[in-house]
Amino acid sequence: MALILTEEQELLQQTAREFVTENAPVTQLRELRDTADESGFSRALWKQMAELGWAGIIFPEEFGGADLGFAELGLVLEETGRTLAATPLLSTVVLGGSALLLGGTESQKKDLLPAVSRGEKLLALAYQETPHHDPYRVATRAESSGNGFRLTGEKTFVLDGHVADQLIVTARTSGGERERDGIALFLVDAGAPGLELTRTVMVDSRNAAKVRLGGVEVDASRAIGRPGGGGDLLDGVLDRGAIALSAEMLGTAQEAFDRTVAYLKERKQFGVPIGSFQALKHRAAQLFCELELLRSIVLEALRAVDAARPDLSKLASICKARASDAVVQAGNEGVQMHGGIGVTDEEEIGFFLKRAKAAALTFGDAPFHRDRFARLEGY
Repeated sequence: MALILTEEQELLQQTAREFVTENAPVTQLRELRDTADESGFSRALWKQMAELGWAGIIFPEEFGGADLGFAELGLVLEETGRTLAATPLLSTVVLGGSALLLGGTESQKKDLLPAVSRGEKLLALAYQETPHHDPYRVATRAESSGNGFRLTGEKTFVLDGHVADQLIVTARTSGGERERDGIALFLVDAGAPGLELTRTVMVDSRNAAKVRLGGVEVDASRAIGRPGGGGDLLDGVLDRGAIALSAEMLGTAQEAFDRTVAYLKERKQFGVPIGSFQALKHRAAQLFCELELLRSIVLEALRAVDAARPDLSKLASICKARASDAVVQAGNEGVQMHGGIGVTDEEEIGFFLKRAKAAALTFGDAPFHRDRFARLEGY
């Protein structure tokens, strides 16, 4: 498979780059942080993105989408990563949208996906219960109650959870806390009685939330997929999340690298640009190679989603492991090569390192995915 873009994909990427550069620069993230914006992102900007078709880019036309794929969505995410644009693309489109596409009923899709495509509904996936990525460790219980279930438990690190209109919650219908079998996914209204949402702001100024389910009642029709068989569905959703986030991380790492190279050319010591120093040349060259390797695996993984390849899970882990390493390396090198100003709040390179650290941990860090890849290979 040739790892090159089609003419249409190049046009989409260029359009996305121009749009986010003009409408969502790093200064907007700084403003959202400094004003403690209650949403954590610009709703007006999100509406514009929806009008461009980005909110429905992976959804079929029958549900109001653009009927494209992850190959195209990844290009958009890469550009939002370049400017650190805070958007619900990951939480709503990738996670929530994938859960519905992979396991939702026709009724659920028709009810939610058109509104998501129009930018009118936000979704969030509430699956994590521990400080570290451990998707099958589910203590939240789903007990039979009338015509449905009663959900009891707590979730953490729910991306955009405090602004979501619908939460997709994992809960256990059977089995022990660490078992893969017995997991189910449910749609929960944000205003449901017994549901408590507490916003948390991460180091990169992005949104997450803590969720407490105090006996929340959900109808059986709100189950996504087969109750008790949600492990496979969760795998598919998180694989897509890891790959999509890797595309965003590619953009973040590339922009950090570009800014660093520009600084190496302009900053002078002893009368010459510091970029002429051999040690710094070597470090920049090594990072360049890492980014080229990352770009290749990101393109491969995005297309694997659209092709429904059987080795998707392996590619997702390879992709996320390399992306986590590369984006942190780019952030670290950027701050270090900028010297003293690199650690000041006035200089934007620090924002890239903060985002790199948070993104590297999201959906599993590099060691997690190397271990997962080894297990998938039978080791």
